[in-house]
Amino acid sequence: MAPERNSRPPIRHRGPVIMRGERTAEDTTTDQRLLDQRGPADWVHNDPWRVMRIQAEFVEGFGALAEVPNAVSIFGSARTHRDSPDYEQARRLAAKLAEAGYAVISGGGPGIMEAANKGACDASGYSIGLGIELPFEQGLNEWVDLGINFRYFFVRKTMFVKYSQAFVCFPGGFGTLDELFEALTLVQTGKITRFPIILFGSQFWSGLTSWIENSLLESGKIAPADVGLLHVTDSVEDAVQVILDAETTRHRRAAEQAAQLAAQQASEKATELW
Repeated sequence: MAPERNSRPPIRHRGPVIMRGERTAEDTTTDQRLLDQRGPADWVHNDPWRVMRIQAEFVEGFGALAEVPNAVSIFGSARTHRDSPDYEQARRLAAKLAEAGYAVISGGGPGIMEAANKGACDASGYSIGLGIELPFEQGLNEWVDLGINFRYFFVRKTMFVKYSQAFVCFPGGFGTLDELFEALTLVQTGKITRFPIILFGSQFWSGLTSWIENSLLESGKIAPADVGLLHVTDSVEDAVQVILDAETTRHRRAAEQAAQLAAQQASEKATELW
């Protein structure tokens, strides 16, 4: 007799590979095996070959996401329950963004990530999940239209940054903070074009923003303008408007730069003819 569906052994993801049963026994991740300290010569036999796997993961991600339209990444805790107000707000925000023409990108897991993907689907939008191999199985939620499971955190974070026009961080833990400060650092240092970084939930984020202003700013560790990189809100409509306004500003600046370049080229051509 075939086993009952609920008696099936758990599934484990290893990058794009799915394993079930005894093959799920491995208790380390690809990131851990890469970063763990090895013997003095062991890297000669292992790490150079990992470069090919890393390269392949970048190629796979770039290929899958190359035609994604303007998108917004939504981060937050995987532990957020479905009956939580944060879950409902994330779902509503994703739906509003989808209605405005944005794809919605999440980490593809449960909690806030699931809410974001569900909201995009509810509004017939494009729902994307970028998963990660973890020691404990998480898997992609059922509302992901386009899903990619990554082995390496740094490859996954590159995809979030490259294909997003804005970041929205709902209450979350270390993973959410990691994505938040990655985006802040890249914008602050000019490594990427400035885009909105929105903290949703003023009460949750108040301690962090106070520390940034009272410790980092007052001690001279950041510039006054750096504080303005964060926008804190409790309103879905406000978050959407901030993102739309930023896109309008980007288009205006691009048009101004194009006009300046055309004028400069026309002036140079006139000078040559003269």
